[in-house]
Amino acid sequence: MMMNSVTPLSSSTAPSPLPTIGLIVPPASGAVPQDAATLYGTRIHFVARGLGIASISPAGFSPVMHSIVDKAKELRDLGAQSISLMGTSLSFYRGAAFAEELRLMMEDATGVPCTTMSHAVSSALRALQIRRVAVATAYTDELNTRLHAFLTLSGFEVTAMAGMSIDGVMEVAAVSTAELIELARTVYLSRADADGILISCGGLLTLDAIRILEKEFGVPVVASSPCGFWDVVRISSLSPAAPGYGRLFETLPE
Repeated sequence: MMMNSVTPLSSSTAPSPLPTIGLIVPPASGAVPQDAATLYGTRIHFVARGLGIASISPAGFSPVMHSIVDKAKELRDLGAQSISLMGTSLSFYRGAAFAEELRLMMEDATGVPCTTMSHAVSSALRALQIRRVAVATAYTDELNTRLHAFLTLSGFEVTAMAGMSIDGVMEVAAVSTAELIELARTVYLSRADADGILISCGGLLTLDAIRILEKEFGVPVVASSPCGFWDVVRISSLSPAAPGYGRLFETLPE
């Protein structure tokens, strides 16, 4: 996965004059995903801490879950005014109730607004008035089943879902825009009544696919990493707008 290089910050580092937002990311490197610079340039200072998941699977997630709150506190101490757990399946794989419990634990421990990428997906779908959603993912069938349950309990109807059966972190980063478009096209066209498309997995690079799919089908497209940034920026009471990167970034949050 291509990432912006980030120099680890110590507690003695001078605070940035820009608004600072914290990200907890799956890779051990703790690098800020490249979507940050693409969407927000130098408007916002992002800092990140990595979890080091072994695979995109429940077995890969379980060993790192206990460290999420500690990572959030580290980011708070670096000046983060809001924090997001930037891993979709990390936050939905134990269900919607657990995702909310985890968010509240982060918030209680840090005293700043916190969110997760699963919360971001739900918020973005609602902001774009998508109730019936066609879903393309990087995931195995096991995670797709759990995502289907999460979306259903959150009030959405999944019209179709298909995944790439990838559980390797580096494999996800290698998925091309053409592959994403083909999979999203397949799930969207399998039924005629979807209000929009969701591309799920924070490791996928999706900004180009979003623009192409929205132009082709005339419906909004939500993808994990972009909507994760949109969500954590808006809970910081900053403008999440980033014109040219899809309908979500031209939509004012409630």
